[in-house]
Amino acid sequence: MQLSWVEEATLVEIVNLNRVKKRAERDRAAKQADANRVRFGRTKSERAIEKDRARRESDVLDQHRIDSKDAS
Repeated sequence: MQLSWVEEATLVEIVNLNRVKKRAERDRAAKQADANRVRFGRTKSERAIEKDRARRESDVLDQHRIDSKDAS
């Protein structure tokens, strides 16, 4: 069964190229964001542990500091 050109034209979907481009860009950005989350992401507990560790290291360093008046 062959369709006439009129019937075939009614079956064609009209596509807005700007929407297609934007959708493709959003998809690429989402893939990049997923990759970045895997590569750089840390959980809240991991960030808290790191912050606590850095605070303790700073406290220990401050405890061993020699003041300028005591250094002479």
